[in-house]
Amino acid sequence: MSRSIPVALWVIACLLALSGLPREARAESGRTVEHAFGESRIVGSPQRIVTLYQGATDSALALGLEPVGVVESWLERPMYRYLRDSLPEDVRYLGLETQPDLEAIAELAPDLIVGARYRQASVYPLLSRIAPTVIADTAYEFEAMLELLGKATGRRMKARALLDAWHQRVADFRCRAAAALGDAWPQEVSVVSFRGDHVRLYYDGFAWRVLEQLGFRRPEGQTGAGWGIKLVSRESLPAMDADAIFVFMRDDPAVAEQHRAWTAHPLWQNLEAVKRDRVHDVDPVIWSMGAGILAANRLLDELYAHYGLVPGRSKSGGQKEGKGESC
Repeated sequence: MSRSIPVALWVIACLLALSGLPREARAESGRTVEHAFGESRIVGSPQRIVTLYQGATDSALALGLEPVGVVESWLERPMYRYLRDSLPEDVRYLGLETQPDLEAIAELAPDLIVGARYRQASVYPLLSRIAPTVIADTAYEFEAMLELLGKATGRRMKARALLDAWHQRVADFRCRAAAALGDAWPQEVSVVSFRGDHVRLYYDGFAWRVLEQLGFRRPEGQTGAGWGIKLVSRESLPAMDADAIFVFMRDDPAVAEQHRAWTAHPLWQNLEAVKRDRVHDVDPVIWSMGAGILAANRLLDELYAHYGLVPGRSKSGGQKEGKGESC
């Protein structure tokens, strides 16, 4: 049975009282971290960290942290395979991003909680009573999330090193893609997700935040506001035409049937990307749900493979080498 907010507040207050660590005592010294809902005062180097959306879990593990509590994944439950082995064996699962278990969070006695505005806006006042809480402005800005968590946990140098390595990989890919594709670079691409009763054409989201850095562009007609549009009629298939199309979907019979019906349509067969064999099936977890620096690097790995490019490898002196053009 779900509890009302007042009851949840009472339970949380009791747990905090039993802990013997009133917030006033913890806030005597430390550093102030700005986030989407204001500022949070953090003391020392938090060790008992709770992450309430997947990008925060990804970022915490990238920084070498071991969360004591995490929300469950949307697929591959209880946690995405690419993160599962890095979590401590005794990590506590706290329900879904959309409805985390507040009592369980309080019982963990965390010293830092990390969330995202679009998921935790309504419960932020409760979370901030349990422990210092930092909230990311969006779920897509994986670099900002990494910097926020690095500052909150005293690992800013580690976060900076991860971002520097990421930017080097971005530059390497752009160089190699330009050399391999010549006048065909940069490419205009579409990001498409097949669902059971419609198809989603994305104008924004985690994948696009990565693709834009790498130099990819949206087709001219894909400039609307928001995450994108839902396509419910196969007559709208031309809206997704591009130099290349990246497709992800869940392993579900209804989704498979939708994909079969749409891709058998003559309008699909007439798409430029289809005629040139530039439709790439990609991992839905990595392209849509991971939303952290680890997922970004795996997405980039997929792109190197799809375009037949060999990543550069570091040599002494910081130079790189690989097959093909030197970048």
